[in-house]
Amino acid sequence: MTASSARQRRLMARALSRAADASVAEVLASTRGSAGVCRRIGVTGPPGAGKSSLITALARRRLARDGDIAILAVDPTSPVSGGAILGDRIRMEDLAHNPRIYIRSLASRSSHDGLADNLADILEIVESAGFAEVILETVGVGQVEYAVRHVVDTTLLVLMPGAGDQIQAMKSGILETADVFVVNKADQPGARQLAAELASVLKLKAPDRRGSSDDWQPPILSTSIQDQASVAALAEAVDRHQAWLVRHRDVDERLERRRAQHVGSLVARRVAEVLKELPAELLHLPLTSLYEAVVERLTETRPSSGVENDHRSRGLLSKAR
Repeated sequence: MTASSARQRRLMARALSRAADASVAEVLASTRGSAGVCRRIGVTGPPGAGKSSLITALARRRLARDGDIAILAVDPTSPVSGGAILGDRIRMEDLAHNPRIYIRSLASRSSHDGLADNLADILEIVESAGFAEVILETVGVGQVEYAVRHVVDTTLLVLMPGAGDQIQAMKSGILETADVFVVNKADQPGARQLAAELASVLKLKAPDRRGSSDDWQPPILSTSIQDQASVAALAEAVDRHQAWLVRHRDVDERLERRRAQHVGSLVARRVAEVLKELPAELLHLPLTSLYEAVVERLTETRPSSGVENDHRSRGLLSKAR
């Protein structure tokens, strides 16, 4: 890595830290917008499926392509302490010194969909830094993690032998939206059975995905980090899906989907901010009055001062009485 690129990475690291900590107001004041020029791969699946190790092997394989790779790994934030372990960077230590790879762990913070606060802005910073590809690892909590498909181009669902019950639980969520299914740790007993169960469930659950011959047919791949041929097959499946997107999906449509997810996440965060800022006495109001107080603050064009908040709170209290 040259001194110039090292400096650029440090500047990007600071920008990512600022973006991760930004309030909704700060995001709105500095948002860039995605140009859709960076390939985005999302990797999700239950804890213990070996996502981090597989990403390490996949990233190493994808270095054969042009451009640098960024890896963003989301770790869960404790709802009690507010802290996060951020251990994915440790598990990817083999890649940490590669000058063409940048690894960043992110705390999920208030996000409940397997992603992280301000993730859209973080991805846009990575894109503007010139990375050709970003691999995003979600928290890995289960079927609710289909939100990842709105911020990436290709979604990989990673499962492991013994996950039959998890497949049943995922049938109405991520299982219906993944682009590539991966049975990882395929050298362990039960891998073939899992692949067969997965094929059976997909056949019954998603008949609409087998319509036109032009439709993408999600493959089921078996992988092991000990088997480089299986990792190569996974990398090729990602390439096939990316090529299919170019032929069958309009770029503007994908960018519109990302923008909708972005604003939706901001609205949800702003609601959380408003609820946190509400004086305790307002929480004793009738539900209708409390709802009106929250909506009123959501529609403000600028944050109110503490004095204005006090005046409004007293007005709502008196009105409710």
